[in-house]
Amino acid sequence: MKAIIDREGCISCGLCASTCPAVFQMGDDGLAEVIVDEIPDEEKDCAIEAQEGCPVSVIHVES
Repeated sequence: MKAIIDREGCISCGLCASTCPAVFQMGDDGLAEVIVDEIPDEEKDCAIEAQEGCPVSVIHVES
């Protein structure tokens, strides 16, 4: 699985980074970014939770 963020639509709320810090972090520019190429199996549930919780729906978790 991979995670993708449409950074142009990110509102810098930090929910993804707090929900799944092994996959997402807040970048130096204040926008969320993905920090892994491939989501580890043990982090898939939290990555999906971050996608579902994103208030602007800019996170996409794909298999």
